[in-house]
Amino acid sequence: MDNFVVSARKYRPQNFNTVVGQAPITTTLKNAILNNHLAHAFLFCGPRGVGKTTCARILAKTINCTSITKEGEACNTCESCVSFEKGASLNIHELDAASNNSVDDIRTLVEQVRFAPQAGKYKVYIVDEVHMLSTSAFNAFLKTLEEPPPYAIFILATTEKHKILSTILSRCQIFDFRRITSNDTVTHLEEIIGKENIKAEKNALQLIAQKSEGCMRDALSILDKIVSFSNGALTYENTLEHLNILDEAYFFKLLDHLTKQDLTQAMLLYDEINQKGFEGDMVLYGLASFIRNLLVCKDPASAKLLESIEGWREQYISVAKEISTPYLVSALNLLNEAEIQFKMARNKRLHVEMAIIKLNFLQQAIELSMEDSQVVKKKLVDSHYPIRLKKIIPLSNSVVTKEAKLIIEQQPVVSKAAVTKTSQAAEPIKAASEPIKATADPITAAAQLSTKENSVPTNTTPTEKGSNKNLLAVLQNKYGEKYKIEEVIDSIPLTIEDLKKCWDDFTLTLETALKHSAASTFKLAQLDIENETHFTITVPALTAQKFVEQERMNVLERVWEHFHNRAIQFSILVAASEKEDVPLHLSLNSKQKYERIAAMYPLVQELKTRLNLEIYY
Repeated sequence: MDNFVVSARKYRPQNFNTVVGQAPITTTLKNAILNNHLAHAFLFCGPRGVGKTTCARILAKTINCTSITKEGEACNTCESCVSFEKGASLNIHELDAASNNSVDDIRTLVEQVRFAPQAGKYKVYIVDEVHMLSTSAFNAFLKTLEEPPPYAIFILATTEKHKILSTILSRCQIFDFRRITSNDTVTHLEEIIGKENIKAEKNALQLIAQKSEGCMRDALSILDKIVSFSNGALTYENTLEHLNILDEAYFFKLLDHLTKQDLTQAMLLYDEINQKGFEGDMVLYGLASFIRNLLVCKDPASAKLLESIEGWREQYISVAKEISTPYLVSALNLLNEAEIQFKMARNKRLHVEMAIIKLNFLQQAIELSMEDSQVVKKKLVDSHYPIRLKKIIPLSNSVVTKEAKLIIEQQPVVSKAAVTKTSQAAEPIKAASEPIKATADPITAAAQLSTKENSVPTNTTPTEKGSNKNLLAVLQNKYGEKYKIEEVIDSIPLTIEDLKKCWDDFTLTLETALKHSAASTFKLAQLDIENETHFTITVPALTAQKFVEQERMNVLERVWEHFHNRAIQFSILVAASEKEDVPLHLSLNSKQKYERIAAMYPLVQELKTRLNLEIYY
């Protein structure tokens, strides 16, 4: 039985023309060989499995070929090419930097560079995964890489260009390899199955190319596995089963249920997908890719960006015409957020089901909006309108707005006696003949009445227009004891006498509560009035200021209650005096306290040392 050779090795390109999907790079290298414009150092970078090491080997073989063709390819018949194919060439050295990344490995390589080739024109050094070299190894390589002997050529290959030092990059001719397109991958796979006499459907090959994501090595490995799985007959169904990929038919069904807002069928379909072993993140990822493909199919110009097999192309285009672009964009954004938050969700299935529920009602959320507590369609307008702002009526002691004035004029004067409880059979209270003063207090009272009127049930009989009854009488007839009118008390002017009286009363309260330190501070404080709503408190020291700050809200509540004015505020000043004698235990932090205790009591330090304790200050 012959030893099996995987397709990635068996069908590895042997010349530039057989390299798949890298035509710009191979053309440049062939022209450089024909024109003898070879650089002394090359850097091949790009994703995995796209031909970096393969091109490096082809380049090394071609530049040492004794009879290069007119197209810049190796002849594969000369002694140099034959020895290369057998792996016996002394002019080509490969170094795996992933396992040989030390300074000593690079120094050994540099020592070999000094010796000229025994046969051929060039000694080629291929360093694969060069980004794995240590910084010291890079630095040891710099001088040789910048000024190598004329017969030495270095080819560096890496998948992570950003990890290479800039000093190395500046000394190399850089070639960026790109991912291999799905069409190129399918074409190459068709050539291989033709040579191997394997029967395969084109849809299956397209599925393999889509799964490989531009990596030819992965595509060939997948092909070998499925050939063994299907016994040499690749179909779309067995390829789909082996690769564990969700069929796009499921997504078309799911989208149909969601657009029809058939939540039951959508949830049942997700349960069917879940029963087949597909995790929630795969469903979200696949559905997001499906929505993305629909979005690019909305415009024929972008339909070439469709990432799917040809069998679904027509269905994508037909379905995309029926779905609105706002729905697709909103759905894609919703799925992207759900996929990001999937790892943090504790109940994975519920997280995916919530995303499906949102998608089910997404169309309704886009088309409809709330206006006047009714669901109406949004209106399309031809012109733009500025943002509409609602005017806020300020309450001031000196200014009365039209709205407030209207309330005052309609409300008859109520006597200042507080009416706390009335009966339903009580006669209406007669209005006083004096007009109401335009102050903030009656406005507040009227606003309170208006608010209470709006908050009561609406099933009562409305007041007839033109009635001579005043507002209070109407409220009493409607609601009886439910309404309560409180007397509005005018604010008292802020004077130093009244302020000191209020201050002394609060000090007595502190003494009653056994807060003697705070009470002493309040007795020593000096009060000064700045304006009608602000006064200052001057204390002799910082510690006194802390006592006042601790009682700030209690003081303000007492002052507001005394003067009937919640606009009053105060600030605390510290009088300039001699340096305050702060107690030692208040001036030291936690670490200083421990050090002082340890100095006074050595046994504390010994206890810490013996028990190997750690102190968190």
